[in-house]
Parts: sequence; C-alpha cells; structure tokens
Amino acid sequence: MIEALTLTDFRNHARTRIKSAGHRNIIITGGNGGGKTAVLEAVSMFGGNGGLRGATMAEVARDTGAGGFAVSAELADGTTLSVAWSAGDACRRARIDNDAAAISDCARYLRMVWITPREDRLFLDGASERRAFFDRLTASFAPAHAGRTARLAKLLSERAFALKNGSDHNWLCPIEKHLAETAVAVAGARVKYAGEINHELSKPESPEPKVANSATDSGSRLSAFVTLSGWLEDRLAAGIAAADAEREYLEYLANNRELIADKMSAEGAHKSDFGMFDSRLNKRASMASTGQQKMMMMGLIIAHARLIKTKTGMSPVILLDEAAAHLDAAARAKLFAELGDMSAQVWATGLERAVFGDVPDALFITCVNGTVVGH
Repeated sequence: MIEALTLTDFRNHARTRIKSAGHRNIIITGGNGGGKTAVLEAVSMFGGNGGLRGATMAEVARDTGAGGFAVSAELADGTTLSVAWSAGDACRRARIDNDAAAISDCARYLRMVWITPREDRLFLDGASERRAFFDRLTASFAPAHAGRTARLAKLLSERAFALKNGSDHNWLCPIEKHLAETAVAVAGARVKYAGEINHELSKPESPEPKVANSATDSGSRLSAFVTLSGWLEDRLAAGIAAADAEREYLEYLANNRELIADKMSAEGAHKSDFGMFDSRLNKRASMASTGQQKMMMMGLIIAHARLIKTKTGMSPVILLDEAAAHLDAAARAKLFAELGDMSAQVWATGLERAVFGDVPDALFITCVNGTVVGH
C-alpha cells in the first residue's frame, strides 16, 4: 500500500504530496483540468510501462518546470520507490530504497491495474484497441508477453516487406518460423489468462441485496465472462498442443503469401479479439447499455485485482479514473461496496464527492490547478 505519494513537476503539479494515512480508498475530486488524473498517472508510473495515458515523458513534464519530472512513493512496509525523467534522457530512471533499479523492478513492490474513460468505449471501438487492453492485462502475469507482442508486430512488418519485394522462399521461411513461434506464444498467454480471469469472475460474489432495473444487473461476477477469439486462440483453447499449433500455423503462412491491395491477408494473433458476455442478460457487451458495459469492465478490473492477490499474495493498487461515470446510484453503491470488501488500495477520481456516497475507509481530497486542498 502507498503511504505517501509525491509529485514534482508532473503535469500541472509543481509539487504535491499526498499522505494516505493508512486509508484503503483515496478519492480525488475537483473540476476539469484540476490535476486529478495526473495523480493516478503518477502512481501508474511505477507500473513498468508508459502509464495509464501512454504519454511521452516530455508530455508528462510540467510546461513551466525545469524540464523533467519526479514521482516518489513511500510504501507501508517502509520501501521507497521513485521514478524520474530529465529532458535529454532516453528513458525514465527508477530507484528503490535510493538504489538504481529497472522500472520493471517496481512491480515487485507495487502491482496495479487501472481503467480510464478511454475504456468506456472499448466494446464499441476496433479490435486493435481491445487487443491492446487485453494484452496489458495478460502481461500482468506473463512478464515476456509485452515483448512478444512487440516482436510479433515487427515480424509481421518484416514479412510484409519481404512479400512486397518478391522475396524467395529462403528469405521468407526464417521470418515465418519466428513469426509462428512468437504468435503461438502470444496466443497461448492470452488463452491462459482468459481461463484464469474467467475462473475468478465465476466465483460467487459476497451476499448483498440485488437491485432490479439497474446497471448493476450486468455487474455480477457470476454472470459476466470474457470471450476470446482468434485463429490460434481457438485452436489452443480446444486443446491443440502448442507445437502442433505452431506447425499448422507455419504451414498456413507458407500457403498464404499473396498480397491483396498491397496488404497481407493472413490470419493470426495480430487479428484476435476479446469481448465480454453477460449470460443473465444474454447480451454481448457490445449490445449492452453504456452503464452495463461500464459495470462489466469494472467487474473485469476487480476480478483482475483479485487474481493478483491470489497469484502473488500482494494487495494490488486499483486506479479508477472517473470511476462513477455512466453509473446510476445503485450501480455506484454496488461498485464501491465490492471495492470495500477487497484487500486492495483504490485511487479514484470524480467531479464531485457526492457521487461516491459512503465509501468505507476513504480519504477525500480535492485538486485545484495542480494543488491538493483539504488534505
């Protein structure tokens, strides 16, 4: 758990320090542009990637600052983490207890998951956005997954270049061999994660009154589950061994080298998709209301956080940007009650305090023009 968080020249925060005082829920309210999301983004810097906005480091640094930024966190066990960047640096620099460390090492002390307003349209957007989101969740439990997805994109580009230039069989074969190996590994990690998260989603939720005619009707962990589809994922989920899937895919690639409108037409892990289905509503997420979709996503994020606790023994940090958007009062009450039952620390943002109701064990703070007030 984070006991104290300090932002220096981060977005519109010149210097902000937040002490959680042992609270499990830190609720940050305030108007648009006040710096609420920046606090969550600062926490996400310890996640080992580009953060919840995926911004460049130059975009994160305060416009009128010294040309860089720093974020530090003091944890409940006494560990200190820091991430800093200076103009001209190729990447961020991390320190753990003041010793130089890799950014990825921070995950040994803080495991987190987040959702932002960008995901509110996830089930309506294209498959590439859903794939990227699902791969981010998968990478939480498969450290090599992010590197493999990047390598998959590179190999696909190399194959496309080779096909466009009329390369012969001897050039294409090594590319396709590496492509098949990488694609099967990516698909296999997705299938494994889908099975684990669906097991977590299927666990009975804690007893509580059900509210009729509400977005909460789609929120039960028992009724919603993840769907995963793809040329390789379908085969692996059906029980085909990875080695056999790799041979089959390699043969498929060798027999599908034609270009259509100067583009490859091959299937594979680069075209896979994920969704969610609510068996009680008998609806795919893409057909559900905005509030129902939001509750499905929240259910997925909560299940993912529980899976972190189950597999690692660590209490995760959950970042919820505009957590209450699109949810009615009953759905909000259900969401915060379920979050309150978890062994996790939640950092959430919202425009007004009233929408959060009686969140248990909560610290409420307000951001105004990059400054925390009421704290």
